[in-house]
Amino acid sequence: MPDRIVVAMSGGVDSSVAAALLKEKGFDVVGIGLSLVEPGEVSDDKSCCGITSMDDARRVAEKLSIPFYVLNFKDDFRSSVIEYFTTSYVRGETPNPCVPCNGIIKFDGLMRVALGLEATCLATGHYARVAFDEDSGRYILRTGLDDSKDQSYVLFGLDRNQLSRAIFPVGELDKNDTRREARRFGLKVSDKPESQDTCFIGTEGCGAFVTAFTGKGPESGPILDESGGVIGTHRGLPYYTVGQRRGLGVSRAEPVYVIDIDPDNNSITVAPRARLSRESEVLIDEVNFISIKPPSGPFEVSVKTRYGKPAQPATFVPTGDTSATVRFDSPQEPTAPGQSVVSYIGDAVVAGGIAKRKG
Repeated sequence: MPDRIVVAMSGGVDSSVAAALLKEKGFDVVGIGLSLVEPGEVSDDKSCCGITSMDDARRVAEKLSIPFYVLNFKDDFRSSVIEYFTTSYVRGETPNPCVPCNGIIKFDGLMRVALGLEATCLATGHYARVAFDEDSGRYILRTGLDDSKDQSYVLFGLDRNQLSRAIFPVGELDKNDTRREARRFGLKVSDKPESQDTCFIGTEGCGAFVTAFTGKGPESGPILDESGGVIGTHRGLPYYTVGQRRGLGVSRAEPVYVIDIDPDNNSITVAPRARLSRESEVLIDEVNFISIKPPSGPFEVSVKTRYGKPAQPATFVPTGDTSATVRFDSPQEPTAPGQSVVSYIGDAVVAGGIAKRKG
């Protein structure tokens, strides 16, 4: 019998093509969708976890003649992703919820389901690749060939066992190729728009979502200039993130950007771009060495501090088992606490962690 592979199907073109390619190669493919939120909690046209998306996934599975099941992961998603996201925002951080969603929901929870179904691997529609290095005996997480769609940044948290059972069938394609493949297979999702980055956030944005989820009204506070002078009043910390320019509600001679969020004093600090503080290093914790053994000393890397942002040359300096300092070769704009900081050597993801607040 052919190997069985479970495919996480969101109803989007990427995971649909992943399932189709594996079926074409002769694998015993089982599609699984995840019910992650209650009906009405998200905007279905932009979500990868709403009812409409699951209906799209089911129709794809019928077209491919593969079994398809929807599993209820709402409680896990709420505790591991949404609560993590809202708690971080209340602390004045800028979290990436895709990281725990991939590590905890998909490649832990769904992987256990896949193994229970006697599947050998779990496949997703991520633009990334996995390779096995004979010399080190380790699986390597590599970037997707389409730089503009590469999603290795949000997969750095996988452990060695999870990576060894992960398959990314569209990682060798660019987005246009993926859509062409969808048309070749006759899938009606071939031209379906992309889901938004934070799938459970509605059109009103992060601040409104955090307020609604926590049940706590936003607490206004001072907007400060670089010298600490009060120049305005903010709506509540969850409505802001480091680097934000729009919606600040202050009038200055030139545009200003958020450069710091201070939860202890319930304040945000803004400055013109020309005077943005430039950081030479960022401190990270929760470090995971995904493709290499934990190093004994510093090594050269390229680093992404935000999804879609170009990688910058830096030196990775371990400071503990799960902590490190990343020192940039040239100063960079501030990295918000809570952001993922991911290090690469060539096209291989070697380590990642979460930016922490200095001081």
